[in-house]
Formats: sequence, structure tokens, C-alpha cells
Amino acid sequence: MKLSFIGLGVMGYPMAGFLSKAGHDVTVFNRTTSKAEKWCTEYHGNLAVSPKEAAKRSEIAFICVGNDDDVREVILHEEGAIHGLEKSAIIVDHTTASARLAVEVYDEARKHDINFLDAPLSGGQAGAESGQLTIMVGGDREVFDKALPIMDCYAKACTLIGEAGSGQKAKMVNQICIASLIQGLSEALHFAKRENLDISAVMGAISKGAAQSWQMENRWQTMIDDEFDFGFAVEWMRKDLEIAIDEAKRVNANIEVTKLINEFYKDIEKIGGKRFDTSSLIKRLEP
Repeated sequence: MKLSFIGLGVMGYPMAGFLSKAGHDVTVFNRTTSKAEKWCTEYHGNLAVSPKEAAKRSEIAFICVGNDDDVREVILHEEGAIHGLEKSAIIVDHTTASARLAVEVYDEARKHDINFLDAPLSGGQAGAESGQLTIMVGGDREVFDKALPIMDCYAKACTLIGEAGSGQKAKMVNQICIASLIQGLSEALHFAKRENLDISAVMGAISKGAAQSWQMENRWQTMIDDEFDFGFAVEWMRKDLEIAIDEAKRVNANIEVTKLINEFYKDIEKIGGKRFDTSSLIKRLEP
């Protein structure tokens, strides 16, 4: 298929690469042009000077940028992708953004006879680089069915949750779960250290039972080794949690623990940890 990929950050760069390696005709755009030029030397594809140009002739335009404002700029701006796509084309937005924005862009796309899916990701940089991402999607079934085989190039699971905005809401659920898991694991490791337990033995034992989680399996060792220069950054998690907190306020949902953990992440930022992995919550307990 003729595809475009807009946003070549730590997630988008390898994802666009998987599309190219699968044999698709990929045109890329990135605001830092040198990043797009580098991508074109590593993979087979074309370079565009704007999202609008990248989207021309594309059957599907993939977006993976930073926040709501970035999404509006690369899709709806006068040089945005929506003005380059032909009728019946699809925009797949992999940005973690607000559900409100997803509905806004969906409605605007329909005015142009263009389809839109909000499709935030879980799996982080490692998942993007290994092609093992989990994707939560909001939008129309027939559009999802058309885009699914292409998203499968870099996903291990891709699920249609419901109408426009549902993908973003599912991502909020994901981040609420993860924040609480990391805080619980941080406190557990802190407690085990204070009790002078063999932490390796403890983790080996409890990871076979009900306490098991991906965070435990993949992060307990680096957490006690004070290693956080990898993974999903604290500043990204804070952005995601703020989105969830705002949505919870809108629907009158009680997520008090999530609000508290968001404050804990602010503490990590204050000690210079904006780019630390999210597992760095333990640093509040182990100064």
C-alpha cells in the first residue's frame, strides 16, 4: 500500500521502518528533517517536506507525535495531512492524546470524506523496536478492518475498543493500571530492602503467584540497581496521567491513587528525572 508516517520519534521511527520492511511504499515526515533523512538512508522510502505532502496519494497516513497540539498541527493545519489525503483515505493517530481531541478530529475528517482511527500504543520503545506493540483503537469497524493488516506489521495485539475516542480512553485505563503497579512494586522492594531479605529470592517466589506483573518481571532488578536511563520517560507518563485525570474529572470518576502517583512523579522530575524510566518512583523511597 501507499502509506505515510508523520512523526519519527523513538516510537514512530522503528514503526515506519517495519512498514517499509513489509514492502509498503512509505513516505515520511518529521519536523526535524535530519531525522527523516536518516530514516531514508536506513529504510526504503521517501521524504516529504510537510504532512500534507507526505499524505498525498497515501491510502493510510499514520501519525505519532507528542500531544494534542501536535496532532492538530500535523492533521488539521493548512499544511496538515487532512489536506493532502484523497477521499476514503484513513488517518491512524498513534499519539497518546485526549479522547476529546480524537472525537474532534474524527468529526473534521468525516467532513472531508476521510476516515479516522485513534490508536494509542502500549509497549514503549522496546515494543516499537521489536514490533510487539499493543494497540487500542477507537473508530468504525470497517475502517479498523482495513487498517488492521497494516498495523499488524508492528503490533502483537490490536483491538477495536469502540467508537471514536475509545482507544484513547482505553490507554488512560492502561496508564492508571501501570502507575499503581509501579508504585506498589517500589514500596514492596523498599520494604524488602529494609527487612534485609534476599530480594532475588523474594521476587523469584512471588513472581510465580498473584503478585506477578510485567513491571515485576522486567523492572525489579533495574529498580534495586538504581538504573533508569531507558524505557518510558517520566515526563511522558505525567502527560498521560494528566490526560486521564482530566477525563476522570469530566466523567466524575474517582482516581485518587492515580492523582497521588502523579504528584510522586513530579517529585522525580524535581530531582532531574524527567527522562528517567517510569520505574524510577522507587527513588522517592530510596534517596
